[in-house]
Amino acid sequence: MHSCHFCSAAVENPREVYRSSTCPACGKDLKICLNCRFYSPGAHWDCTETIDEMVRDKDRANFCTFFSFRLSSPGAKGAAKPDAGMQAKRKIDELFGNGS
Repeated sequence: MHSCHFCSAAVENPREVYRSSTCPACGKDLKICLNCRFYSPGAHWDCTETIDEMVRDKDRANFCTFFSFRLSSPGAKGAAKPDAGMQAKRKIDELFGNGS
């Protein structure tokens, strides 16, 4: 089953997720790193694919051509939580004005 990272709502057509696609339940972007099967905190740029550029906002829509919707864990309740390291980096970026 494929589901939204934020609200765990089922995504009926994961192959038809585009940059402008949003979750019908919560309205958040669907084509995001956190919904991708290649997202891997700790990997180079947190991605197991050989992407050309780092995607800063892992929770916002992007143009990545490698995007493939991840399968949800069976029996998982609630959305997966962002990695603590990613949260810390985001706070540092905000503090020093490195964010967009």
